[in-house]
Amino acid sequence: MLEAAARNLLDPAILFFVVGVFAGLVRSNLEVPQAVTKFLSFYLLAAIGLKGGTTLAIEGLSWSGALAVLAAMMMAIVVPILTFLVLRRLIDPFNAVAVAGTYGSVSAVTFIAAQQFLSKNDIPFGGHMAVAMVLMETPAIILAVILASMLRASREAGVKSLSAAAAEDDVLPALSLRRTIYEALAYGGHILLVGSLIIGVLTGVHGQEQMKPFFGDLFKGILAFFLLDMGLLVGRQFGEKEFRLEHVLTAFALIAPVVYGSLALLLARLLSLVQGDAVLLAALSASASYIVVPAILRYAVPEARPGIYFTMALGITFPFNIIAGIPIYHAISELMWR
Repeated sequence: MLEAAARNLLDPAILFFVVGVFAGLVRSNLEVPQAVTKFLSFYLLAAIGLKGGTTLAIEGLSWSGALAVLAAMMMAIVVPILTFLVLRRLIDPFNAVAVAGTYGSVSAVTFIAAQQFLSKNDIPFGGHMAVAMVLMETPAIILAVILASMLRASREAGVKSLSAAAAEDDVLPALSLRRTIYEALAYGGHILLVGSLIIGVLTGVHGQEQMKPFFGDLFKGILAFFLLDMGLLVGRQFGEKEFRLEHVLTAFALIAPVVYGSLALLLARLLSLVQGDAVLLAALSASASYIVVPAILRYAVPEARPGIYFTMALGITFPFNIIAGIPIYHAISELMWR
């Protein structure tokens, strides 16, 4: 495992992430313009979709692939429920709901980093895992809205109960379940990912060859630049007031990824999935959304504190997975797939 972790740390893209974290910590004026950041994010989503769709066009959806997608859906439901059950008695229940929604969803960048790790170690994986990632985006959001509605209904009529941070700010009206689902599905990145996946399926190898100079040859460099920007964001988070989390939340943000990743690997082994798919499933299950879900939860669960769930996902779990988590899930899979 140490050897794999060392190789992962010496990956140029990961080193750019480390540089970004350092620059953020020392409050450097190094900055990636917001418009460029948005472009980089959209580029990576399109590249994931095209690659996954092309692989599906070539290989089709096998029985093993269908089981992998089913396993992903199962983890997308299990993770937010377990998270809420663990945290509801430790922190404000609305904050527990928001953390559950954040950790129940997935990080596309963590997924990409896991793919790069597998490719470097010559471990094959299926294009259907891009489908799995798409399907894992929404269930946690829906569950979070339902749980938040149940919490509100359990409160006495006419009494508002807000978290400490929400009381300081103007509290926005909560979105309805229907509106929340619409916001999740209509999110630009989600549409681009699904659309790119469909394009990859329709155009197959011919389309891949046409797009290779842009989405193939440039991919690694653009990923490195995006991770530099993510590193800057993480580094600056460490100095923010909101980063000072309770110890239980910091511990959860470090321990939960390993627990959920291990559960995903166990499920994958029971379903006899190939090792590459299992590691990707573990990385997805261990990740947490720091873009789509926090943006939606701000309105869907206004009683929760964004400083908690956003900081946990981006400031702790994301760098942990990028630097150490993926090699850990790979090392566990090596033992289980012998």
